[in-house]
Amino acid sequence: MTIKKATFKSVFLTGLLVLVPLAITLWVLNLVIGTMDQTLLLLPESWRPERVFGVRLPGLGAVLTIAFIFVVGVLTHNFIGQKLVEWWNALVRRIPLIGPLYGSIQQVSDTLLSSNGNAFRKALLIEYPRKGSWTIAFLTGIPGGDVVNHLQEDHVSVYVPTTPNPTSGFFLIVPKSEVIELDMTVDAALKYIVSMGVVAPAAHTRRPIDPPL
Repeated sequence: MTIKKATFKSVFLTGLLVLVPLAITLWVLNLVIGTMDQTLLLLPESWRPERVFGVRLPGLGAVLTIAFIFVVGVLTHNFIGQKLVEWWNALVRRIPLIGPLYGSIQQVSDTLLSSNGNAFRKALLIEYPRKGSWTIAFLTGIPGGDVVNHLQEDHVSVYVPTTPNPTSGFFLIVPKSEVIELDMTVDAALKYIVSMGVVAPAAHTRRPIDPPL
């Protein structure tokens, strides 16, 4: 009886380990696609799939959104497109209230999405929240502005994500001398964080060679 219970438990856990990642992946995909499908609401009612085809087409909004982003990228990739973007940015920045907000969001997106930047491209190990307690962080840049005038030595800006939701976290400015750069890819570090340390990275997970801190 004990053996049968142990076998049942082992088989059940095996099935659970297979299905849980699949279920979570499908849930996330459904959430993302459902959110992107909301873009169809921007179309005139007579152009919506329910009216045109007589039936709802799940995922059509996601396809159209991706296609629209690609087309915008193609149009703005050349010299004329870049000049139009610069003109548009200058126009929006002149609008009271909206201009400063738009500029801040644009600066953050340029920093995060730029292929030349270092933001979120290095996994670090820092002592946080107290001495002797360590956590994984991601390099976001180097402090600037008036902040630098109040720092006694070289510092770096880091983002410490929370577990299991890495989209929330803490922004810290820490001494460069107290930061340990990990020989680990950002993807491996994120898996380690999201799994709450259960999915440990390989001993020698190599990341692309980047300039040192």
